[in-house]
Parts: sequence; C-alpha cells; structure tokens
Amino acid sequence: MRRHPSLRFPHMSEATATAATEPTLDEIVALCKRRGFIFPSSEIYGGVGSTYDYGHYGVLLKTNVKDQWWRAMIGRRDDVVAIDSAIIQHPRVWEASGHLAGFTDPLIDCRTCKLRFRADQIADAHCGRKPSKHPGETDECDLTDAREFNLMFETSVGPVKDSASVAYLRPETAQGIFINFKNVLQFARKKPPFGIAQVGKSFRNEITPGNFIFRTREFEQMEMEYFVPPEDAEKWHRYWLDERMRWYTDLGIRPDQIRLREHGADELSHYSSATSDIEYLFPMGWSELEGIANRGDFDLTEHAKHSGEKLEYFDQDRGEAYVPHVIEPAAGVDRAALAFIVDAYEVEEVEGRKRTVLRLHPRLAPVKVAVLPLVSKAGMPERAREIYEELRSRLAAEYDEGGSIGRRYRRQDEIGTPWGLTVDGQTIEDGTVTLRDRDSLEQTRVPADQVADMLSARLEQGWRNPKLG
Repeated sequence: MRRHPSLRFPHMSEATATAATEPTLDEIVALCKRRGFIFPSSEIYGGVGSTYDYGHYGVLLKTNVKDQWWRAMIGRRDDVVAIDSAIIQHPRVWEASGHLAGFTDPLIDCRTCKLRFRADQIADAHCGRKPSKHPGETDECDLTDAREFNLMFETSVGPVKDSASVAYLRPETAQGIFINFKNVLQFARKKPPFGIAQVGKSFRNEITPGNFIFRTREFEQMEMEYFVPPEDAEKWHRYWLDERMRWYTDLGIRPDQIRLREHGADELSHYSSATSDIEYLFPMGWSELEGIANRGDFDLTEHAKHSGEKLEYFDQDRGEAYVPHVIEPAAGVDRAALAFIVDAYEVEEVEGRKRTVLRLHPRLAPVKVAVLPLVSKAGMPERAREIYEELRSRLAAEYDEGGSIGRRYRRQDEIGTPWGLTVDGQTIEDGTVTLRDRDSLEQTRVPADQVADMLSARLEQGWRNPKLG
C-alpha cells in the first residue's frame, strides 16, 4: 500500500503540532454550534435559559453514548434487564420517595436586581448590579429571607385543574424502576443480584442552571438499580465503582482527567450508606459525571409502605423473604456527551495551519467514515456515491463533495470522523481508494470492496486516545 501523492496531510510524526492545551467552555460551545452538535433552544425568540436543542451530529453522538451504555449494561451481561417507565407517574410515588417533602433548595431573591440565588451558594454568586460583589454586599441589595423551593415541575392531569389533578414531571428515572420491581421480578425470572436499567428524560426546576449542557432543567439519564442480598451490598458497591470508571476510560477518557470521590458523612443522602461520584475535570473544574450509591432498602421499603404492596424477594434456598438492597449507578447522558467532547477536543498546527479535531473514540463518533470524491468530474462523484451507498448499510457514513478536499477533511475532523475515503482517478482504474486516518493523518491505498470489513473490524478493536502519547 502507498500514500496518495495528491493529498498533503503528513503523518503526525511529521507534523508540527502545538503543545496540548485544555479547551475553554467558550471554545466547546462555539464548536458545538458551528458544527451542528448543540445550539440554544428557541433561539429565534431569544432562547430559554439553560435549554438546548441537539442538531444532527449531537443526536448521533448522544445516541452512540446511550448505545455504548446499553451495550455495557445489557449486551455484555445476563443479569440486567431493561425498562422504560412513564415520565408522569402517580403523585404518591413522589411522596414515598421523599421528593415532595425533601427535594428542595433554599432560595433567596433580590428585590433590586430581580435575580434569584441559592442560599447555600450565595458566597459564590455575583450581584446583579455589581458583579464584582456578592449578593448582600452592597447598599442596593435587598434580599428576601431564604425559603424552600421544590425542584419538581408541577403539571395537571385531565381537563380540569384542581388539587386532585396535580402531577409532576419525574425528577429522576430511578423511581420508575422501583415501582416496577414486582412486575419485572415476575416476568424476568431473575434473582438477586440482578439489575433493571433505564434511559430517559428527567426534569428539575433548577434555580441556578448553567455551564452549557452540564446543568439544565431538562436532561437525560442512564440509571441502573442493582438489587442484591443485604449482606452483599458493600461488595457490589465496590464492584460497580470499578465497572463504571472502566466504562469511561475504555471509551477514551484520559485517566488523569477523571477521578472517584467518596462522599463525606455530611454529604450522604438520608437513604445512602455510601456514595461516590465519578468526577471529570471540565473547563469549569472538577464536577460530577456519575454517582454510584448504596441506597440500602429505603426505596422498596417506602414504596411498599405507601402502596400496600409487598416489594420483596422470596429466596427458595433460604426459605425466607427479604427486601433487597440497591446499588445505583446513575449517569447523565448530556454530561457524558459533554465530557467526551471536551476530552476529545484539540487544536494543533499541521504544516503551519491550525487544525481543530475531535479525537472521539470511533464507537462514539457521529460519523464513522466520510466518502469524498477528489474532484467533481471524471466519474469520481458517481463512483464515490456507489461506495457510499455500499458502506452506509454497515457504518454511519457521510458523502461530501463540497469544497476543496482539504477543507472537507478539516470539516470531518471537527465532527470527529475517524476515517476518510478519497475517490480519485486511480480508483476508476484499479478500484482502490485512499483511506485517511483522523488521528495519525496516515493515508494508504486500500481496495474499495474491502473497506467495510476493514473498518467494521477496527470498530471492535481497542482504541487508545492519541492525547495519551
């Protein structure tokens, strides 16, 4: 195999690359909007605070993140089953879970600037009139007393709005799993330890959302409740800490950008005996990516108490019934997508020109391969189209003939496409194409009819983040 002489992208060892620097959040936001990953919702009307729409490549990236999570939870395991519960559930679900009584934040309003602040974060907030000051530090500030603010979105069910019709958009997906524990136990023929996994939207009326898609009022979760015998809870908690850390690093997150932080006694939820957060070093600092909690038997016990239904498992070997304890790995799809984008983002200099590239794991990349005719003549577009149609049935492929070949490659680099195929005059002669690697910039001639098998095999192989050296 030989390199194509008309394409002048050198191998990385031959390129003059700038020293790696971590991106700012502004750079990430700009890329996401420019390349159609994510943009502000309702933008033509001025937008809605911390609400975002996902464009074509953003949808594909999020779908790949969820697919990889399902692959880890369901595709490679026999002890986890799936569920998709309703967003609007019986109001008593939220009484039993404690959300109605305890899912609140302390809230302070300023009558002068009309801004709202969390009382427990006011020392880090900025005055609406004088940003260099904190709320309450100037004579103009007129703060209200702190009051509790429930984070659930309230709605009504039925044609008449009254107290009997009050319902809530779920603030988490977990409760839909707990209230279906009995149903799943009957059809799944599982016994502890086993899990129930779910991916879905949740809604929280956050007082201070922000940092792009890190904290929004509408978000998507990937949660799994793993039901275990009480005496085994600590062992399984440690197991899932290791499993979930490995999932991120296997998908390319650099080990020095991710860490496990155990909650102190003053941070633990009332139901938790142990919780640890997987944190990622986002542009705004170390922040939670996923929580793994030992929830004990709190949820099943409370729902049994409020519903009158027994939510327990009868162990035939022991000859007794018990309420399983629960280990919960709970991750945010949006936060995971943001972490993968941040970790993949790099700007380097190649032959005196800047190149922005997303070094996404190939399994996460929105597009796996781009098919590009070298020029729009001499039968190249027609042959490139044929190759593209053959590839797209097996891989997420994209056809692009707009602009110079260099410009098209740079466009694919920015959306994270790991491989590019160039169709040229030689393709017409001998049926080979130029295969270009996003990370190494290496280009080789390969038979067009072998590309699909070759790239499919590469997707199943291990991948190492080039930033690791």
